[in-house]
Amino acid sequence: MSMTARQAGGGDGGAGNPRDGQGSMNGDGRASNGRGGAAPSARDGRLARIATWGATHPRQAIAAWFAVLVVTLGVSGAAGSAYSNSNSLPGTQSQRATDLLARDFPSQAGDLDQIVFHVSSGTVTAAAIAARIEPMLARVARLPHVTGVASPFGRTGAGAVSRDGRTAFATVYFDEKANALPHSAINEVISTAEAARMPGLEVALGGQAIEQVQQPSLGTATGVGLIAAIVVLLFTFGSLVAAGLPIATALPGLGSAFGLIALGSHLVAMPNISTQLAAMIGLGVGIDYSLFVVTRFREAVRTGAGIHEAVAEAMDTAGRAVLLAGVTVIVALLGMLALGIGFLTGLGVSSAIGVLMTMLATLTLLPALLGALGHRVAGKQTREARVSRWQRWGELIRRRPWPAALAGAAIMLAIASPALGMRLALSDAGNDPAGTTTRHAYDLLARGFGQGFNGPLVVVARLPRAGDTAAIGELRATLERTPDVASVAPPRISPDGRTAVLQTYPLSSPQAQATTNLVQALRNRLLPPLARSTGAMLLVGGATATGIDFTHVLSSKLPLFIAIVVLLAAAMLLVMFRSLVIPVQAALMNLLSIGAALGVTTLVFQHGWLGGLLGVAPGPIEPWLPVIVFAIVFGLSMDYEVFLVSRIHERFSETGDASEAVVNALGTTGRVITAAATIMVCVFLSFVFGSDRAIKLFGLSLASAVFLDAFVIRSLLLPAVLELLGGRTWQLPRWLHRRLPSAQLHSPAAPKPAFDEA
Repeated sequence: MSMTARQAGGGDGGAGNPRDGQGSMNGDGRASNGRGGAAPSARDGRLARIATWGATHPRQAIAAWFAVLVVTLGVSGAAGSAYSNSNSLPGTQSQRATDLLARDFPSQAGDLDQIVFHVSSGTVTAAAIAARIEPMLARVARLPHVTGVASPFGRTGAGAVSRDGRTAFATVYFDEKANALPHSAINEVISTAEAARMPGLEVALGGQAIEQVQQPSLGTATGVGLIAAIVVLLFTFGSLVAAGLPIATALPGLGSAFGLIALGSHLVAMPNISTQLAAMIGLGVGIDYSLFVVTRFREAVRTGAGIHEAVAEAMDTAGRAVLLAGVTVIVALLGMLALGIGFLTGLGVSSAIGVLMTMLATLTLLPALLGALGHRVAGKQTREARVSRWQRWGELIRRRPWPAALAGAAIMLAIASPALGMRLALSDAGNDPAGTTTRHAYDLLARGFGQGFNGPLVVVARLPRAGDTAAIGELRATLERTPDVASVAPPRISPDGRTAVLQTYPLSSPQAQATTNLVQALRNRLLPPLARSTGAMLLVGGATATGIDFTHVLSSKLPLFIAIVVLLAAAMLLVMFRSLVIPVQAALMNLLSIGAALGVTTLVFQHGWLGGLLGVAPGPIEPWLPVIVFAIVFGLSMDYEVFLVSRIHERFSETGDASEAVVNALGTTGRVITAAATIMVCVFLSFVFGSDRAIKLFGLSLASAVFLDAFVIRSLLLPAVLELLGGRTWQLPRWLHRRLPSAQLHSPAAPKPAFDEA
């Protein structure tokens, strides 16, 4: 049975509108690509032309990428980097307190950290112990970036010795906030303090600055991810050369991205983990993109295409999907700029650079590698059994679309439901790994004084006149009467006598909801009447209050961030697929993936499910997690969305049979999508078995999101929904079609030019 007209996907207002072409139907119902007798069809898109040039001139293309890599790394090495962990929260009360202290009381404007002492017997005030501690504190006070030290044995350290006399703490005042301090200065404080240890005297350090130098590197997890990627690729392709191509493509892209990120750090404030995060994301998407293209290349070769022709076909189909997916990931990452928070802006820009360069490497370097090694990559037709299993799975969904759709939706909604009770807050040092100095200091302070001493509030008063002791007295009395306040340190007065600082210790830990309630009560109910009666400006700041403000700012801006990313991605899908259904479906299902990931995270980290296995105690969810997870997972979900839907759209354009298109696309891409997802899951799960709680949280949320997206949504829910919708998926009103810019995800068939295979 032959067919002389190809069917297009609703481009003019409905499904199945005929379009002139040269395809024919084989006996098995599949559209012929013109090989085996009929004139071949052209791949004349721009990506195909670029790919053809790279495949026919592999040495020049590879040399060009080598030059890009050398130049970017060379220039960035000469210019150096300017990574900065500085951050600010404009308009918040904690930022106003910081700015006031920086202006009127510079020695109190930076980070406040603790050196904690504990004796196994006797008291810390014993002459021998004090003689060991006091000279050390004097040395710390003279170190770079330290503006002063409040000794527990002096007047400024009143209340810094526990009731049993066995525990005490000194407060170290830095001249910068923790995220702006150089690690060398912090490490010098740690080493100087720890030198005072002796038998019977424990010394530990805590605070935001000390936390900075304990953050683990992501390098080990990236290495584990590379090994996992190689194993999965070998299993998928059965060829060492084919398995090596995605990695060989991703690494030059990442290398050049590192150079650009270092240069970009001079223009945009980027935290020092920017390169590590960009490496993790770029490596994952780069391997995904190359895996998709190489798979399409092998399919083309196995159906009779020459090497160069197969490269052009792969790039004209899979390459276009990679371009759309990559742009969507970049949009999602750059959406973090809308939050207006310094370090998130830097992370978004650096990660977007990583994705951009790996995407460009896939579109330009990979065709050259395929042109040079294509005969060794094509392999033999040894995977038909696996393809047929996915085909049979697609047939099962076609026969039972309603049960499949309901099962997929029920699974995702059930897993996502715990996220509705998610509590966002910065976790405190009580969650740090056992054996770290910050965890040791936290435990000593909590046992000796109470948990609130690990996160004091800094109450700042701008007095109406210099030396207004009456206003200071009223403020201190109000704070001491507050039920959730454990104690208030003696006030410290600025040199001009106009600014007073009172360190206030809550009863509860920094991450506790009770501490958040205390800050809100002070700001909204207790301090405003006092400010009116005394004429003083009263602000609640400090690291704990800053964390509370950070959580509030992120929570309030998250809906805007989500709306921007979803609408931009939906607009791109609308233009590329000429469908109203696909953008709506993609947005809803991607949000479902993110919700399910946050649901899993809430169960484990907030409610304690499997906490013993993973080595975590119940606590709040980091406020930055929903933002970063949304940006990354939305992009990765869109990868799988585009990979699957583009094949459905392509097949529907050839046959006009919406049901067969879903089954065929699932049969041809199911293995690729799940293999790519398996690589990502392995990378992210490697973080879960580290020691840092925040990294564990990050890894579990991303791993669960990718797993559920690939194995539930793309393999079950999406095919079932599109099966139920049928040809209506590709319908578009004529008036809207005429107004949309011209763009196609794959070029129409036309006579192909001859390829020089030499």
